[in-house]
Amino acid sequence: MPIHDWTKVRANCFHDFHQVWTVNIRNALNRGLLPEGFFALAEQHTEGPEPDVVALSAFGSSSENGVALADVPVKTKIQQRTEAGSYAAKANRIAIHHPDGVVVAIIEIVSPGNKESKHAIRSFLRKVNEFLERGVNVLIVDLFPPSKRDPQGLHALIWEEWNDDPPPPAPGKPLALLSYHTGEDLTAYIEPKAVGDSLTDMPVFLGLRNYVTCPLESTYRESWDVFPKALRTPLE
Repeated sequence: MPIHDWTKVRANCFHDFHQVWTVNIRNALNRGLLPEGFFALAEQHTEGPEPDVVALSAFGSSSENGVALADVPVKTKIQQRTEAGSYAAKANRIAIHHPDGVVVAIIEIVSPGNKESKHAIRSFLRKVNEFLERGVNVLIVDLFPPSKRDPQGLHALIWEEWNDDPPPPAPGKPLALLSYHTGEDLTAYIEPKAVGDSLTDMPVFLGLRNYVTCPLESTYRESWDVFPKALRTPLE
């Protein structure tokens, strides 16, 4: 299904879609995509900022479940890695504890409100970087074009916190799917997108070497199927 131009409707319309999509992603992960001992919760307090979806491992579970990177490398159009040691020197290796387990990954679906002011975008970036500092993997879905507050996109602002190398440009692709893998180095897996493109399923990393694939395309379609028909005209 093509990505819709969500700038053509009021923010409350996307908020409704966002809520449904968040739950559908959570349900898909819990329906068998996450390995035994792992589970996903929506909008949970995690001793810090509250993300849309949290992937947790039950206490005592091995983080080396899922697909092994060595066996099935992640393939995205763009990949960036921090210089050796630069991420490790900045990151605090402190696990974020949740009453039900240890947070290993979070998923954020960007809303218009995340970019509406300097304060909003600073808060969003602070939230993402706090998780990365603690070794929590992050998946960001940004279906809104760069604003004057993120003229090169969110990844450029996130990446400058960890590395001086500018991200490669993606002409004609202002939207982005961003998966950050924490480890000895910080690695970014990037899929530039545009309105009308299909979504690409992205990795959610569970540990140093393993990940599962987040079904963004099928859950987006599922969420669109129940989006009110009376509100679809500007998007179609």
